[in-house]
Amino acid sequence: MNIPDRLTFVRLILAPVFFIVYTLPIMFPAQFAGSAFWVVPLLWVIFIVSEITDMLDGMMARRLNQSSDFGKLLDPFADTLMQITCFLCFMIDGIFPSIWTVLFLVVLYREFGILLIRNLMLKKGIAMGARIGGKIKTVAYIAAAAIALLYASLIRLNAAESLQPVVKITALAVFGVSVLFSVLSFFDYVAVYRESSVRR
Repeated sequence: MNIPDRLTFVRLILAPVFFIVYTLPIMFPAQFAGSAFWVVPLLWVIFIVSEITDMLDGMMARRLNQSSDFGKLLDPFADTLMQITCFLCFMIDGIFPSIWTVLFLVVLYREFGILLIRNLMLKKGIAMGARIGGKIKTVAYIAAAAIALLYASLIRLNAAESLQPVVKITALAVFGVSVLFSVLSFFDYVAVYRESSVRR
């Protein structure tokens, strides 16, 4: 793998690490009592490093002229893995109410659908990278995850109690918008696939 691909691979590792760090205090509250003061900063470090590597891999791929079909597929996959991991943690923690499981399923189905389309395109010799709609969706996912993580941090640290409801509502609203963007971008990918089929 080249340097950009290695940076992308870092996100593949950070996703399960984030899940473990986030959920251990939930699964073992007695053993992790008082752990918020190191768990919360560690979660933010993992989250921020993940997003920084996301920016750097694309920049370096262009600057070093190391763009590859492998990277075009690995990068959005790594993004999706990290984002779905974050959303799953928020579902487990109750930040996203159980009724929002439907939206979470929409996200999962959308991502599996995109994976299918990319595989079909690959059979045609086309490595479909992220499109503008997909990038907008990613930014919305990141915003939703960041705000939800902020809420989780405030809860765990027992901080800014008066702001907590506002932050939670904002997180839910942004997550809802991100799901809308994900659905719209899915139809964009479908349109590209159909266009490639007509051309052939």
